Amino acid sequence: QVQLVESGGGLVQAGGSLRLPCVVSGLTLVANSVAWYRQNQEKERELVAQITGGGTHIYGDPAKRRFRISRDNAKDTVYLQMNWLEPEDTAVYFCNVREPWGTAYWGQGTQVTVSS
Repeated sequence: QVQLVESGGGLVQAGGSLRLPCVVSGLTLVANSVAWYRQNQEKERELVAQITGGGTHIYGDPAKRRFRISRDNAKDTVYLQMNWLEPEDTAVYFCNVREPWGTAYWGQGTQVTVSS
């Protein structure tokens, strides 16, 4: 059974940082695409950052220059380092793993709240 478990969310002041880990079990990260998405009440789920199966890093507009995605295949963990957080970053952050043939898996999400 594949499980993705996010953690690291919480309440932080504007300008602060958070690091979100996503631990994956039941599935290897090698050759798979890994990504972070986020969703709040005002917007649909949007891409924050992705590492493709080929190793290309892709960032959504909100994440550019402030966030960094990384992966540790040995630990089956995907990280999202978020710096210079803004109130607009308040959302539930979801981890995603997609296999080359299209099957996708999601975590349950972790809440990030940024106060002004």
